[in-house]
Amino acid sequence: MYENKKLGFLFVLPFVLGVLGFKLFPFVMSMALSFTEYDVFSPPRWVGAGNYVEIAVGDQLFRQSMGVTLLFVALAVPLRVGFALFIAHVLNFKLRGIAFFRSAFYLPSILGGSIAVAVLWRFVFSQNGLVNGVLAKVGIEPILWLADERWSMWTVVTLFMWQFGSSMVIFLAALQGVPQSLYEAAEIDGASRWQQFTRITVPLITPVIFFNLIMQLVHGFQEFNGPYMVTEGGPLHSTYVLSLYIYEECFKYFNLGYGAALSWVLFALIGLLSLVSFWSSKYWVFYAGERETRR
Repeated sequence: MYENKKLGFLFVLPFVLGVLGFKLFPFVMSMALSFTEYDVFSPPRWVGAGNYVEIAVGDQLFRQSMGVTLLFVALAVPLRVGFALFIAHVLNFKLRGIAFFRSAFYLPSILGGSIAVAVLWRFVFSQNGLVNGVLAKVGIEPILWLADERWSMWTVVTLFMWQFGSSMVIFLAALQGVPQSLYEAAEIDGASRWQQFTRITVPLITPVIFFNLIMQLVHGFQEFNGPYMVTEGGPLHSTYVLSLYIYEECFKYFNLGYGAALSWVLFALIGLLSLVSFWSSKYWVFYAGERETRR
């Protein structure tokens, strides 16, 4: 028995070392560095809460990037979750060749986060790109998607929304778990498709909606590839999200102490909004056996 335990510990050792070396150690070190002034080339210099005071009081670029981040999350997360639910609902119908369409719609989530697709997105939305080519065919003047601050945010939001495959698969699994007897009873009572969806489907899958919202909320605040590769934070910082600001402070200007403080502010914001989401879930998320009780 003891030998079996040693063998088990040996198998999990690579995972434990990976967590300690690549997760826990950087986590603790970033907290320590956030109270210092550190540029890699010289020893860290303790500044206490100076970085956080600068962020709260004197950093105009932080406030601007935070506003851009909040706008991006407010637009991209509901669109991605809503579109994933819509596609999952369509793919839940029993049609010929539905397996092919499920695979086809899931494919963007595999490729969407890659640098190559972000670069491709930049060419698609360029002045002479595919999108403007299609618009020209219907008589619409070309739009400066990447050079006009009115449209640049929608470019990166569309890229984020396009990567809806993982949420779609989770929604599809939840939809397939809704009892068909409920729909049959609703049809007998004369309920329309929309009424069945809003009165039966949505309430029964609210735990999955909540899960996808939390996951996409976290992902949205950490989005980097799109704003960096497609618009480079521009024009006029219109897509300059907080993750891009952190990256530039750390790896462009080598202000690692200040960048660590920014990352912890982002971490605190994500944690706070997650707590608010969990608190609000008691008012709209219905778990199995709870719906009748809450009535």
